[in-house]
Amino acid sequence: MASKPLKTHWIQFPYNEPSLAFGGRALGKAWERLHRGDREPWPDARRVAAVHADNPAARAQLAAPAGDAALAARLEAAWRAFHEGDFGEAWRVGNELGVLGAVVACKAAGVYVGYLEERKARAEALLGAAAELAARAAGAAPRLANAHYVHAFVLGRLSQRISVVRALAAGHAGRVRASLERTLELEPRHADAHIALGLYHAEIVAKLGSLAAKLSYGASAAAALRHFKEAVRLFPDSAIAWMEYGNGLLALEGDQRRDEARRHYERAGSLRPLDAMERLDVEQARAELA
Repeated sequence: MASKPLKTHWIQFPYNEPSLAFGGRALGKAWERLHRGDREPWPDARRVAAVHADNPAARAQLAAPAGDAALAARLEAAWRAFHEGDFGEAWRVGNELGVLGAVVACKAAGVYVGYLEERKARAEALLGAAAELAARAAGAAPRLANAHYVHAFVLGRLSQRISVVRALAAGHAGRVRASLERTLELEPRHADAHIALGLYHAEIVAKLGSLAAKLSYGASAAAALRHFKEAVRLFPDSAIAWMEYGNGLLALEGDQRRDEARRHYERAGSLRPLDAMERLDVEQARAELA
């Protein structure tokens, strides 16, 4: 079952560039590079059939059942909207597709809130709805790596919005870590999960101190750095990987690692963005340098 749609104005993606359009066959040609970070398979009819065959409960979450080819066409349209920066449309269509669309819907919500949405109540409502959608998808399709990843992704975004202290008190930290570790069990080369786990360890250590972080949450600076290094090894052209690596260094060691963090921001800011999300990532990296 899909979440109730949030009928609120979505802020428009602020860049209008032909290079960020994916009409016709362009999306398929760029797919492998676009999804090097999350390893999401191409959304064709075979993929739809495989998800439903492996996870029988997934089909029950469809708002309107349809054939595999029709579902694949709608899923491809949701991903095209996401990559072109129409995050509201990606959320709407993905949300209607239940398990099949949960990944694109939740990524759209997380990216949109992270970069464009300034209204606190709206941001928290959207992330809360996305977290519920992701949790249902992970429950119905426990072997779907990205269902677990987006659950951690949107909970992480929500935790950043409400402060680390509130997030820890609400138990988000344990759920984020469990979802990310499950992601890596299913897909060890998931660079985005390594980025998120690096940030998880770094933020908890920075907030609680090394000893309390280790005793309470099993978090450590060494684990943070290990995950960041693995992320950039798996996906060296990821702006967000280099940017979060820099953020992690500053969170853990402050001015002692400022020069190294700046080099990571410079690396991120120098990359050519391939889609709307990467465009926002690169602009954020450049803003950090400024």
